[in-house]
Formats: sequence, C-alpha cells, structure tokens
Amino acid sequence: MTQEVRSRSPLLPDRRAAPDFFSCDILDAAPKGDMASMEHPIFSLSTKPDHRTRRYEHGSVFIEIAPSAQGLATVHDRDILIYCISQLMASLNDGKPLSSVVRFKAHDLLRATNRVTSGEGYTALKAALERLRGTQISTNIVTGGTETFEVFGLIERAKVVRETREGRMQEVEIKLSDWVFNAIQSQEVLTLHRDYFRLRKPLERRMYELARKHCGKQQEWKISLQRLQHKCGSCSTEKEFRRLVSNIVEEDQKFGHMPDYSVMLDDSDIVTFRSRGSVPSPELPFEQIPLRGLDPEVYNHARSVAPGWDVYFLEREWREWLTEPPRDPEAAFIGFCKKRAERSPHP
Repeated sequence: MTQEVRSRSPLLPDRRAAPDFFSCDILDAAPKGDMASMEHPIFSLSTKPDHRTRRYEHGSVFIEIAPSAQGLATVHDRDILIYCISQLMASLNDGKPLSSVVRFKAHDLLRATNRVTSGEGYTALKAALERLRGTQISTNIVTGGTETFEVFGLIERAKVVRETREGRMQEVEIKLSDWVFNAIQSQEVLTLHRDYFRLRKPLERRMYELARKHCGKQQEWKISLQRLQHKCGSCSTEKEFRRLVSNIVEEDQKFGHMPDYSVMLDDSDIVTFRSRGSVPSPELPFEQIPLRGLDPEVYNHARSVAPGWDVYFLEREWREWLTEPPRDPEAAFIGFCKKRAERSPHP
C-alpha cells in the first residue's frame, strides 16, 4: 500500500456544488431519514445483489425483508428515500400541503446525494428504483402512532416523466409507501449530517444511522459488538464483522471522518459512539428560535384553522418542533396548526 493511499481520507470527494444542496424545489433542505428504518436493518449492506430473505425480531416487533429478482434494496438505495423525505419535510416546515407523490429532476438528486452525474449515475439510479420497488416488507412496526400488520414495498411506484434524447432520465416521479409517508406526516424523522452521502462503506452509513438514532445529542452511546452486528443486519461472521468495525474505528481515529460521532471499540467488544457536538437541536428555547415575530393577524387565522386551541401554546409547540427556520413563518405556522387540529380535533 502506497503512502498516498494510506493518507487518503475515507470520505468520498464532495461532488456537490455549494451552496445549493438541493436544487429541485427546496434549495436548502437538510437531509432527513425516517426513524423506523434507522432503527431496524431494512437495507442490505451488500454491494452485490442480495437475494436472502431476512427476519428480525425485537420484543414484540418483527420485520421481514424479502428481495425481488433484482435483490434487496441497499443502504445506498436509501439515498433516494432520504432525498424525498427531506423535500417533504422542508415543505411541511413551510406550511405547504404534502403529497406522497414526489417529482424531481434526476440530475438534482444525483448532485444532492453526492453521486456521479455521468451515464453511470443514471443507470445506477434506475437500478436503485427497481430494488426499492421490488423489496417487500412485512412488519408490525408502528409509524404515526398506529400499529398494523403490513406488507408493502419501500416505494409504491416510480416512473420516468421525461427523458433526454440520449435516453437519460430527466424527471422522475415516485409514490412513497404509506408507511414512509405516515412517518413524515408524524414528523418521525431525524436530520442527518450532509457528509452522510460521502461515507464510502455501507457499514459506515449504517453505524452512523444507529448512532444518530440512539446517541442523538447525548454525550455517548455504548453497544456490544454482537448487538451492533444484529442491528446493522450484517451477515458476516463475528470475526469478520469485528475486523470491519475495527477498520472503521482505526480510520476514524486517524481522519475523524465519521459525521457527528466518533467511534471506538475496546478489548471487551464494546463499541462507543461519542458526540462531536454537531447535532442540531430541535428544542431550542422559545426566545432563541431565529425567527422574526409573527404578524398579529396570523393568530386569528390560526384560531380559525384550529378552533378551541390556545394558539400561543401551538406557537410554542411549533417553535420547539422546528429544526430550521422556514422561509415563510406565517404560512408554516398556519400549516402546523392545521395538521395539529386534524390529528387532535379537541385540545
């Protein structure tokens, strides 16, 4: 191994053109993932077609993942869902109506998720859509406060709306599964670091997801290597999994490349994730939310869309829920009040 290779960062090069992370409809949408698939090993870590049916159980919760002829959806395929969730959450923050059908330019998604925009990137995107549509989930996981037994695909359908003369995708339309859309409507999502898309290894991405879900803004989170392997959904032997995690730990100690959390492995096979203090807080004190004051007339509008509710209580709840300032605070607040009243008509 040459000195140049040994000193190279584990992260992929940043292919995004700053500052417009998403250049579709929302220019500054932060990447977000749904908590259910961050908690459970839904996506395959394999870089080759994975045709194994897998079942995981934890307490009363179970999940079974069955592949299509194209194989299971992979951790990298998940980028497409993250992109869609991010767009919808940004719209929700701005008080806009939501739809489970998301349309976007293929080029924008490739740029936003740090993928190559050559023909190879478009081919890989088509294959990812096929795996997402074909992978079948059977589960009783709760999303949106409801527990049901469901069998579904990660997306219901996908189609190319327009193509260039060369046959490359130009616009893509995806209909999300109700399971994913319910998680968005109930705000069961977490903001991800933008460097998530620069992590090369599927296992690195999966470890980051688990740390983001379980460590959050805590100082640290510990988990046994055996339990981590189960939650990652790794099919490696115990010895091989230890080697893979050890390599990631070694690289993180050298480069500090893991987003938001450092990772360590001790001699007793305990993996420790420690916060780097970079996770955004969704619970800033009321007076510290970086928003201008609302127009007085907006409170009358809020009372009409959420009758019986204390609009000042709703405003505090809304501000604590926000993870980033909306571009139109009045419209965003009214949209929040409507959704709150629809879920709970009587305060």
